[in-house]
Amino acid sequence: MHSSTDRSLLSVGLRCRCPRCGEGHLFDGFITLKPACEACGLDYGFADPADGPAFFIMMTMALPVTAFSIWLELTYEPPLWVHAVVTVPLLLLACVPVIRPLKGVFIASQYVNKAEEVRFTPRAAPHRDPKTEP
Repeated sequence: MHSSTDRSLLSVGLRCRCPRCGEGHLFDGFITLKPACEACGLDYGFADPADGPAFFIMMTMALPVTAFSIWLELTYEPPLWVHAVVTVPLLLLACVPVIRPLKGVFIASQYVNKAEEVRFTPRAAPHRDPKTEP
């Protein structure tokens, strides 16, 4: 069990714990967000990491694996089954295990920084003084 003071953004994010109390779980399943923390009741409705984690994973993990796959093809010209046995599992191992903790870090960051969706409100019409304007 972690102490209640162990609530840094990275700590709770990587452990996929509630960003407020550090105890409750963020996810119900692999990456499905729970509606609220079971420990402190924090509503997770604020959390919307969207495609952020997937983008960063693709840029940091999938790009080198794809480069390796291209190198493998150009250097050895292996049959297609070699790519299926080597490249596809390597790509999955590089990307899938990282997505959950990275999504946890994004959610913790949203909580710590009080990030919210942008809400556009219509501008009020400028006040006109009928005495001075025609």
